[in-house]
Amino acid sequence: MMYLRRVLIGGSAATAAIFAAVAVGKNGKDSTLTAPATTGRWDRNWDRREPMSLVNLSKINGETGEEELNAQLNKHKAKATRHIFLIRHSQYKLDGKSDADRVLTSLGREQAELTGQRLASLGLKYSQIVHSSMTRARETTEIISKYLPGVKKSSSDLLREGAPIRPDPPVCHWKPDVEQYYEDGPRIEAAFRNYIHRAEAKQEEDSYEIIICHANVIRYIVCRALQLPPEAWLRMSLNNGSITYMVIRPNGNVSLRMLGDSGFMPPEKISRT
Repeated sequence: MMYLRRVLIGGSAATAAIFAAVAVGKNGKDSTLTAPATTGRWDRNWDRREPMSLVNLSKINGETGEEELNAQLNKHKAKATRHIFLIRHSQYKLDGKSDADRVLTSLGREQAELTGQRLASLGLKYSQIVHSSMTRARETTEIISKYLPGVKKSSSDLLREGAPIRPDPPVCHWKPDVEQYYEDGPRIEAAFRNYIHRAEAKQEEDSYEIIICHANVIRYIVCRALQLPPEAWLRMSLNNGSITYMVIRPNGNVSLRMLGDSGFMPPEKISRT
């Protein structure tokens, strides 16, 4: 069994998590944090929050075992459903020399306005917006949040763009250095484990949450959440400002309701860069 070291989120701690996200085996040796191999069968404990896996059976009293076990299971059992909206940032200036220079284009700002209007039109009570700390995601968030007043915002370095895992099949137009997979992969996997899981047991009501980040991160998260081969992430395409919507039930079941929806934008406002 593999145990995930706790990854700290927020400020410089999130940056440190890039290096801290490792799996620890029984022999105590560290290995790079990677996605588990897929088997074609649904792993009910994919997020390590299945109630039975959280109960220490060795501490259950022999005489009151069944009653005590049920109490422990109820204590760890999720009650609420999480609705997660994954938004790809809007179009940005590709010729920027640094992240600070890669600001949204005029079209990108229009796209963010349209995405914000679309999210607001759904009439949902959003609990939070978490966004990548990269400039294009931050600027997209600033525009979208105008349409969602009062929704708290936070930034995470874990959600920054990168190379999650070597895609299969490979493509000729995108070939990052091998080192980039080694550096980005554990971080993006850590982002998945931190943000994509069933609700905590203490959560009483269903939640609607927004994550604004990048195409590679979103596509990897979708593959992992649906327990598809993570190497398949590059077989999908996402338009700028598009909405991907997934639902995580209390029993851990995951469903994808939308993938890269941009049908709310006029055709002349759609881009994929």
